[in-house]
Formats: sequence, C-alpha cells, structure tokens
Amino acid sequence: MAIEAWFMQENGEDQRLPHQKNPPEYVLTEELEKLGVLYWHLDTEKYENDPELQKIRESRGYSYMDMLDLCPEKVENYEQKLKNFYTEHIHADEEIRYCLEGSGYFDIRDKEDRWIRILIKAGDLIVLPAGIYHRFTLDTSNYIKLMRLFVGEPVWTPFNRPQEHHPVRKEYIKNLAENVGVQLEAH
Repeated sequence: MAIEAWFMQENGEDQRLPHQKNPPEYVLTEELEKLGVLYWHLDTEKYENDPELQKIRESRGYSYMDMLDLCPEKVENYEQKLKNFYTEHIHADEEIRYCLEGSGYFDIRDKEDRWIRILIKAGDLIVLPAGIYHRFTLDTSNYIKLMRLFVGEPVWTPFNRPQEHHPVRKEYIKNLAENVGVQLEAH
C-alpha cells in the first residue's frame, strides 16, 4: 500500500475537507521521501507486539511511546485544539505518528512552498523530519487514534512560522539541498 498525498487547493473552506485540486494532482511516495517524509504501512491488529514496528523503533531510536485519542468527546476545547494543530509550524525533532484508528491529514510544504496534503489512516506510520513546515487536522470523521513515538523524552514544542533562522530549519534546508539519504528504507 502507498500513502495518499496531493497538492492542496486552498479555498478557505473547512480544514477537514480533502482540498484536492480539480483535477487532483497526486504526489508520489518517492516525492515525499525527497522531502524527508518517511512512511510505512503496518498491521494495526498486532501493534502491541509487531516485530516490524519494533524494528523501526530500534533502528530509529524511538524509545518513548504514548497514545492519543482525538475526537470531540475526548478532548476538552476540541475545536480550539484543532485550530492550534492547524497552525503552520516546525519542531526541533521528528514528528512520528502511527494511526491505529480513524483518519486525518498532515499538510507539509514542498521545496516551492506549496502545500501537500497527506491522508493518514489506520496502519499508516509517518515520520516528518525536524524542521519541515507542517500542520495537522482531522478529516470530517472527527476521530483518530494515534501512537506518538519519540527519541527520548517527548517534546511537543511547536515553533510557528516564520522560522527560517532556527538551526533545525537551516539543517533541514541544507539536507534538502544535499538530498541526504535516510537511515531506514520506508515503504
């Protein structure tokens, strides 16, 4: 399976809609990899004892894990939280999310500063590199259950755009220019 991604048509409508252009302009997994985005599709039925997930965690040093249910019934100030997640930002560390149930969207900027919308659904594990401009929203189902993975203690600090002088953003841009390879091949 491949992850679904496309260039966005921004039009001011509900952020939870697909926002595909007409006709859609899809983005291949290989293009996402060139931006540093990694993807795996795993079996959610065995996430607690999945050897493939364990291999990824060990190879990439993901030592911390927690779970997050996002839906109006389980999150206080749900609409405000969703707006916060949808503010364009970077992190000093990778953002690693494994979707166990439901679905949502990660939006990332490409090299030309265009938005690419990435649909994540059950079984999708996605890694966004440190320094990439991104944002997150649920889709119209208003539900997602995520496993969050971190190297060491979790850090959730977002640095809202602009961050062109942030050291991790500079490193990300440098890596894009050099087209640096990844430690573990995703699929």
